[in-house]
Amino acid sequence: MPKKIPMRQCLGCREMKPKPELIRVVRSPEGDLSLDFRGKKPGRGAYLCPDPACLARAKKSRAIERALSAQVGPEVWDALEAQMKAGDGGD
Repeated sequence: MPKKIPMRQCLGCREMKPKPELIRVVRSPEGDLSLDFRGKKPGRGAYLCPDPACLARAKKSRAIERALSAQVGPEVWDALEAQMKAGDGGD
């Protein structure tokens, strides 16, 4: 029997996609925001497609701020944009 793949909803396009295909934005217990490419960091997470259009929609609608109950600084937006431009699966 095949292993079940968890599905998560993208905050930009609102589509359900397999968890490994998405980028996780994490709010740590201390309140810091960071990117989690492996999905293992502790804290509250929100998922986003590695697509610049989804990032733009999430930024415009403030979806990440609402999902994480925290302000998203420009450095997090820059890091997300850099990750998408690199087309890299993460570290």
